[in-house]
Amino acid sequence: MKYQALSEEILQGVGGKANISSVIHCATRLRFKLKDSSKADTAGLKNNPGVIMVVESGGQYQVVIGNHVGDVYQSLLSVAGLGDGSGDGSDEQKGSLLARLIDVISGIFTPFIGVMAASGILKGLLSLALALNLISEESGLYKILFVASDALFYFLPVVLGYCAGKKFGGNAFTTMIIGAALVHPLMLAALTAEQSGAAPLHVFGVPVILINYSSSVIPIIFAAWLSCLVERTVHTRLPGAIRNFTTPLLCLVITIPLTFMVIGPAATWLSHLLADGYLAIYQFSPTFAGAFIGAFWQVCVIFGLHWSLVPIMINNLSVIGSDTLLPLLMPAVLGQAGATLGVMLRTRDAKTKGIAASAFSASLFGITEPAVYGITLPNRRPFIFGCIGGAMGAAVLGFWHTTSYSFGMPSIFTFSQVVPKTGFDASVVASFAGAVIALVFAAVATWLFGLPAVKAEEAPAPVPQAVVNPDLLAKTQIASPMTGAVVALVQVPDETFASGLLGKGVGIQPTVGRVLSPVNGTVASLFRTRHAIGLEADNGAEVLIHVGIDTVKLDGLHFTAHVSQDDRVSVGDLLLEFDIDAIRAAGYDLTTPVLVSNSDDYIDVLVASQQSEVTAGDPLLALIK
Repeated sequence: MKYQALSEEILQGVGGKANISSVIHCATRLRFKLKDSSKADTAGLKNNPGVIMVVESGGQYQVVIGNHVGDVYQSLLSVAGLGDGSGDGSDEQKGSLLARLIDVISGIFTPFIGVMAASGILKGLLSLALALNLISEESGLYKILFVASDALFYFLPVVLGYCAGKKFGGNAFTTMIIGAALVHPLMLAALTAEQSGAAPLHVFGVPVILINYSSSVIPIIFAAWLSCLVERTVHTRLPGAIRNFTTPLLCLVITIPLTFMVIGPAATWLSHLLADGYLAIYQFSPTFAGAFIGAFWQVCVIFGLHWSLVPIMINNLSVIGSDTLLPLLMPAVLGQAGATLGVMLRTRDAKTKGIAASAFSASLFGITEPAVYGITLPNRRPFIFGCIGGAMGAAVLGFWHTTSYSFGMPSIFTFSQVVPKTGFDASVVASFAGAVIALVFAAVATWLFGLPAVKAEEAPAPVPQAVVNPDLLAKTQIASPMTGAVVALVQVPDETFASGLLGKGVGIQPTVGRVLSPVNGTVASLFRTRHAIGLEADNGAEVLIHVGIDTVKLDGLHFTAHVSQDDRVSVGDLLLEFDIDAIRAAGYDLTTPVLVSNSDDYIDVLVASQQSEVTAGDPLLALIK
């Protein structure tokens, strides 16, 4: 229930359930495939405090949420009644060939990318433990942990078979069985026997080309596609009474032999061609390759193009046994982390500082979307400095041929994945050097030049004043709900409030953590998070008091409500209490908009006092009819 309101708002923002073809999620974003993206309220979603950014790329409508995207995803499925949000893949594919390819890749790999990264990190930590002589390969603990780290990669065709079947719109269990057949012990034993001189297997006199498909990627994806094609072709043509078992029967009988005899060898040849092609490019100039990847990786992430590189990294590990692409991404990630750190150290805005602190820690662990969309990209120069830092650091790794021996998300854990079993060498030292260069350069450059200079002599703009008839004031007065400094509405650091779209009014920077009723009336609405309250005055005014900016993200923490919805209140009654110090320590701006939501019902809403400081109960606003 924690994310129900946000899920409902997102569902409405993307055009409702009827407009959703499918939805999945990755580490930080919901990835929708919409039937008509023009029905989505992109501007509204971007202004939602629970949404970091909205990106349309690769045929997907991507709503960036942050680290808790998995919880929002589950809530969204429940709210929308989608059940399984991954979709059936039956909708017509639109867009360019590249967009469709990226959509297929992301749809297949996204569901298990987290556990794949965890497995890769565990592999790296085991290698590091071996290099430091902290564990022996012969120990029982090592063997158990190695199995835990290697199981996913060994049986990767099984997992890919399931995910590819779902993506291609077929029976996922059928395609999973096809993946299991590729790594069945009987076929691996036949391969071992053939390598020892035994006669090869034959089917109708045609020899079967046996290959070790453990950890392979491309063969099972093509096999799953063929199986789903067979399924769509035969399923509707079979009698309803027998199709539930005859359809998968035909898929297995047709697809598995063709996979071993044709698809597997051809796809394996393509896998080696892809690996050799990458090696040729990398070996032409590792330093240039590093600089290029380090500079543009985050640009690829913004547009969702980074998914096209995931199969290359996994394929390199499968075919070659190692990968030089993954290490080059780590400086790109730490470059954005450094730029975010520079903003955090430089900015004077409490809200920005709080967001930057959270985004910086997430970036160290490979989650850069909060940093990019929330901090560096909106300020432009920090993003550029982060890319430059990434290019410099990755060039160092490329020059020293830093290599990864397991798959994972580029992060500080990458250090453990570049340690060979032989122990530390120059390539490992280069990984540390490149990371430091990327992070330090981006942080220093951003601190020096990333943000516009703040003029100390600039004073807050004066609150617009108006001369109001005292008799009129007495009849239509709105009292101040709190004690603090009065600021003009245009100075409230939130464009939605400052623009007056939600109503005219004023802002208050509170010095006492209490909200008192400014009118006689009823509580029309009390937000579940207790950070905002709406009142309907007896004189017809509708008053909204929103304590702080983006404080909805605190989910009620540090707020206490003393009234309930529909309660009668009088001027001076205690409505809410909040902990000023704790909320500010969490990085939130406590500027509180006090708005008349139905301002259109009045000729004007004016400030009723010329004082820069106000005490709860003093005149605050005057409504002119």
